[in-house]
Amino acid sequence: MDSSCQPPTRRRRVYDLLPLIAIAVFTGCTIVGRQAGHQSGTGWLVFDIVFGVVAVGLMLRLGPWPVRTALVLAVLAAFSPAATPTSTVGTLTVAQRRPLRVAALVALAGAAGHLLQRIWRPVEGLNLFWYVVLDIAVHAALLGWGQWTQARRALVGSLRERALRAENEQGRRVAEARALERTKMAREMHDVLAHRLSLLATYAGALEYRPDSSPEKLAQAAGVIRTGVHQALDELREVISVLRDGEIEELPGGRPQPTFGDLDALVQESRDAGSAISYDAEVSAAETLPPATGRTAYRVVQEGLTNARKHAAGHPVNLVVRGRPGDGLTIELTNPGGNGVPVAPGSGAGLVGLTERVQLAGGTLDHGEVAGRFRLHASLPWPGVTPE
Repeated sequence: MDSSCQPPTRRRRVYDLLPLIAIAVFTGCTIVGRQAGHQSGTGWLVFDIVFGVVAVGLMLRLGPWPVRTALVLAVLAAFSPAATPTSTVGTLTVAQRRPLRVAALVALAGAAGHLLQRIWRPVEGLNLFWYVVLDIAVHAALLGWGQWTQARRALVGSLRERALRAENEQGRRVAEARALERTKMAREMHDVLAHRLSLLATYAGALEYRPDSSPEKLAQAAGVIRTGVHQALDELREVISVLRDGEIEELPGGRPQPTFGDLDALVQESRDAGSAISYDAEVSAAETLPPATGRTAYRVVQEGLTNARKHAAGHPVNLVVRGRPGDGLTIELTNPGGNGVPVAPGSGAGLVGLTERVQLAGGTLDHGEVAGRFRLHASLPWPGVTPE
């Protein structure tokens, strides 16, 4: 054992014995006071010393057995004033640790013991009435003090536990919020990455099936693929960064999230990749569309175009967008059903995540084959404009 730990241990033991030493001193002073006041004969001196030693020794059992020890000390106090200090401490200890009913019974036993002591060994200069008043007042004060201390300790403990629970809850909420934000950001980047890869697959398919194209077109397609691969790698790194890092303040790379106004650019990008898209948009007061709803609409169209390139490459796609404030926003995207192996493999979870996204925005999403054509239909809320 390290010797540096021994002095604090011995010091702690001394501190634990200080209350017992103080009670022993008070007990000795009580015995000396009764003898000095000629209130007890010399024949009682040994009797009081024995009772005092026994009472002080019983204090060692007050911790594990407070009620039993306090009752024994009350009995000893009925025979000798040397047990008065220890009986008082016993009553106070029970009042601090036990319910009111038990503490009141112990206080009553202590008061009765001191009353018997007064009858057996009266105190000069204090009549019985005032002794009873003083006896009851002291034990009532001990009972009240102990119960107040117990209630205060319970209150402090409850407040400390509540504060700790609130701190843990706050930490859990912060962690959940950060995890949710990372998931949302990764989902956004997943949609972008899937869209990018589907475009690359389309260009690669064109090179595979049209090897007789002019060198200029082949070089142009190869350049597009090279640029797209670099962009896809950058976006993949950003997804990994989002999932790994804990601090999220903005969209990775500092890019703003897409909005409803970016739909035209999205459609044009798909057309440049060779997709035949019939785009019919009739939207009034698009500037009043909530940003969150606009982003959701963008993701719906992006996922629909991506799936069309994967599963129905080379087939035309019909995209219809309708909406105005108060009536909501509807998006319908149709294309012929799949005709073989998809151009690019998919996880199968894109539409599941998209359905969750639309539902979180307060809308509905339906998808499936109707009369040999795949149909994706989304309905999003668009509140009316409040007049000024």
